[in-house]
Amino acid sequence: MLRRRRRATAPAGLTYENYLCLDRLLGAQRPIAEPPHHDELLFIVQHQTTELWVKLILHELDDAIRELRHDRLRSAFRSLDRIFVIQRQLIEQWSVIATLKPDRFAEFRPVLGDATGFQSVQLRMLEFRLGDKRPELVEEYDGSVRQDALRAAIAQPTVYDEFIRFLHRAGHPVPARHLDRTHSCHEEPDQEIVAVLRRVYEDQRAHAAEYEMAERLVELEERHQMWRFRHMRTVRRVIGDKRGTGGSRGVPYLASLVDRPLFPEIYAARTVLDP
Repeated sequence: MLRRRRRATAPAGLTYENYLCLDRLLGAQRPIAEPPHHDELLFIVQHQTTELWVKLILHELDDAIRELRHDRLRSAFRSLDRIFVIQRQLIEQWSVIATLKPDRFAEFRPVLGDATGFQSVQLRMLEFRLGDKRPELVEEYDGSVRQDALRAAIAQPTVYDEFIRFLHRAGHPVPARHLDRTHSCHEEPDQEIVAVLRRVYEDQRAHAAEYEMAERLVELEERHQMWRFRHMRTVRRVIGDKRGTGGSRGVPYLASLVDRPLFPEIYAARTVLDP
């Protein structure tokens, strides 16, 4: 007999304000420029909202991985489709920070010191879960709780790893060595996996679920790369080609990320497809 899910009940005294912790949320924007600069609030809100959206992406990506692990593709698709909408929001959000004029940013940029978006643990975790795994980046968080979290994240299977395991369970000739791997997009495409994916694409009717999942991974990568591209173009618009905040390489580094494929075997399969 199926158990009925209990309906959630509201705690006594719950209000919109205390449910959303608005006192802490709206008090977390603390400009530090002296004299105060009008545009610093924009800069803070832009980055804080990005962190919130990335938190939700990680939450949904974990769910998609869990559902895929249990062959519940419809549920995995639902989480991925939600991620696509969040990614669109993040891409469009660059239009807001692009209203920051270069001379205005230069007026308060010195107060940022060594703080840089490259220090974001959540963004690193997102990259790792998509397969952009660079172990050397973990060492930049020397001896901290954040470093432990990143070490755990880089060792976890990616959404692509779970897709490869699903292909194996679905009867495709996936080599056994791939079943315990943790995917890194920095490796050369494995031609045996490329052959499996080619078979999926050349007979979509027989492998509809596999095809739909592969196409969603392409969409996930495409939107992530669009976010990277808008990031690069916005930074160039605001600071040109000078070094980034905190001494990072700025635009040249961001540009190097734009064409880095996350799931190269899916693209390699397209290259060898026959009608």
